[in-house]
Amino acid sequence: MDITDFVVSARNQALLYGDYTTYHRLLAKKLHKSRKKLNIVTKNRGKFTNKGGSVTAEQIAENHEYLHLVLLTAERAWAHAMRYKAAHSTDANGITGRTRSHIISRLDKGARTAEHLAELLSDSSASRANDTDILEARAYASLIRGATEFEKRSWESCLRSYATARIVYNALAASMKADLFKDLLTETIDPSIRYAAYQSKIPRTLAIPTIARKAFPSSDETLVSRVTKFAPELLQENGSDASQGQVGAQNAPQTITWRGREVKIEDAAIALALASTDSAISRLAEKLASSDVVLPKEMAAAYDEVLTASQDAADATKRAIDELREEGVSQNDSRMQGLQITRTAVNYQMISWRIGRNRVLSGEHDGALLDSAPNTTRKAKKEATARKPKLEPPGRKIARLKEKVVLYDSTLQSIESIKDLAGVAADESLLQQLEAAANYFQALKCLSIARSHSLSNQSLNALALIKHAFDQCQRSINYFSNQSSSPSSDSSPRNIEIRQADTVFLHDLLKGELQRSRAIVEIENLQEKSNSAGTKIKTPLVQRLNEYPAEDVDLTNLVDYPPKVEPIPVKPLFFDAAWNYIEYPGKRPAVAAEAQDETTQSAAPQKKGWFGFGR
Repeated sequence: MDITDFVVSARNQALLYGDYTTYHRLLAKKLHKSRKKLNIVTKNRGKFTNKGGSVTAEQIAENHEYLHLVLLTAERAWAHAMRYKAAHSTDANGITGRTRSHIISRLDKGARTAEHLAELLSDSSASRANDTDILEARAYASLIRGATEFEKRSWESCLRSYATARIVYNALAASMKADLFKDLLTETIDPSIRYAAYQSKIPRTLAIPTIARKAFPSSDETLVSRVTKFAPELLQENGSDASQGQVGAQNAPQTITWRGREVKIEDAAIALALASTDSAISRLAEKLASSDVVLPKEMAAAYDEVLTASQDAADATKRAIDELREEGVSQNDSRMQGLQITRTAVNYQMISWRIGRNRVLSGEHDGALLDSAPNTTRKAKKEATARKPKLEPPGRKIARLKEKVVLYDSTLQSIESIKDLAGVAADESLLQQLEAAANYFQALKCLSIARSHSLSNQSLNALALIKHAFDQCQRSINYFSNQSSSPSSDSSPRNIEIRQADTVFLHDLLKGELQRSRAIVEIENLQEKSNSAGTKIKTPLVQRLNEYPAEDVDLTNLVDYPPKVEPIPVKPLFFDAAWNYIEYPGKRPAVAAEAQDETTQSAAPQKKGWFGFGR
């Protein structure tokens, strides 16, 4: 019947682009369409008659549209209450008076409708519902009933209803898609349980799973048997919660130490997350020590579980601080001070493992070697080394160097984010350690960029970058050489802690690269001088008058002597003195033409007077 999927998908679809008012209108339209399908809708301007009457289990078995009719009715009442609650959430005096009574009445109507549906489905012989459908209906009814009791401020009943919903949804998550219940648990049920437990004076050291297990109505044998069918260990004291490192387990830490200061952990959610982090770190160390993990991406994937657990610890600490602020606890309170220290510690740990993941992705020796990242398994790597190595094109090498530079930039940004944590700015020794670590990764970044310039035949740029990297590494090694004790062993997983062996290796490598780059630049300068000198000897100065001499003028090579016979450009001359004395075919001689012209002029009569008139 997919009750939870029907409700959750409808809420997500409506609230994605609208609010509770939009959802309430959409439910009214869906309810009208559902009644049309069942032929129980009241016609326009017609007298209302309850044709359908009360929905029965047999009707649900025949047509699931009756199930949707009841669900839409309950959801419309819930959305109506949430609409009024959202509209009056900004009131100065809070939600009081008739508004609060109206919200409670709407929620109570939705809860009664959902509880009626759960009763109908509990008769599996008539409704043909399976255990999953019955549990989903019971959890949905408990969810709305818990919201009703929350508004009534009846904390014990609210805690019992939300505990029932949480236990049932956790049991169903074992056989259904867990993502379906994720939003309901994290955004609605768990915060409500925590607040109701606080109002009921339940100690904060108890985790939400433990509180839900204690508040669950164990007297309902039918419900207990159905839950046990899906998750046998869920309701047991030494069940799945304890085995997964949740509160009640022996491995849950009671204190946390940060920079020599020990703080007691009073929040159970934080202790749970820290226990999960410790377990993930131990599994990470075992996985990295095994011979199966050799690829950098596989090693980095092993860090994901640790990063997730560390993020959960940071989120739990932030929630605990926000709850104390909402309660009006000042910053000078010991609880708030302890949580601030815990928050700095867990965030530092999370960023440290994030940096460790980047270091593993960079390759061997943090990517200091050009071909440090292994691309095959160990067995295949040995076979590849036995064969003749293939030359890799420079473009592929430059692409891998760019990937390393991106990882180094991410690491440097993570180190800078540590400085923004509370209490770090006042810790000078920690700031010096962070500065030395930043210098180490800055040197690695400059080394990768220098190698890309070297592959592009820009040796002068490569020399400048390697010199800068060598200076950065020198500052880093000066700090770590003064540290008496090594922070971690060579076999431990990589994190923000830089070993002295790493800095020594990088220093020696950069020293050799610096000498090599200087030699290459010197050789190129000598070659350039020899080429320029050869050009000057071959070409005399008279032929290079249009060039400005960069160095001294070679006065020994002014012109070529003895001179060679060479063609020179000249302007062509046209001699036309004999033009009038050359006879061409079809052309009269010049002398005869002049005599004929004179005879013609003497034979013509001469005109007299003005304009030829006159006698």
